[in-house]
Amino acid sequence: MSYCRWSSDDFQCDLYIYEDVNGGFTTHVAGNRVIYKVDLPDPVALTQETASQWAERHYEIMQILDDGEKIERVPIDLPHAGETFNDETAGECADRVESLIALGYRVPDYVVKDLRAVQAIS
Repeated sequence: MSYCRWSSDDFQCDLYIYEDVNGGFTTHVAGNRVIYKVDLPDPVALTQETASQWAERHYEIMQILDDGEKIERVPIDLPHAGETFNDETAGECADRVESLIALGYRVPDYVVKDLRAVQAIS
């Protein structure tokens, strides 16, 4: 199960975090990030009732990503860019994510909360 992927939050996430089949929690830190040169369509919460609108918006985002005039990929100039970490526990991973956020990495708000919830039941 992944906690976030680079595609999370319209490809605005700098980390890919998952519980590793070989043990622990793996965090891959991106080496570059997408910068949008255009406004994105308004977010649509995914529900059974809004599935078609969500899919249409996702298609629009993918079209923007395919248009080199509408995005730029820039190197991330922060410590640990391009590195990979494996932490033994969800709590240690949450600590690492918090430290990466403090350095300036972009991560969805729910990631640390979700890791702390796993820590609480472990």
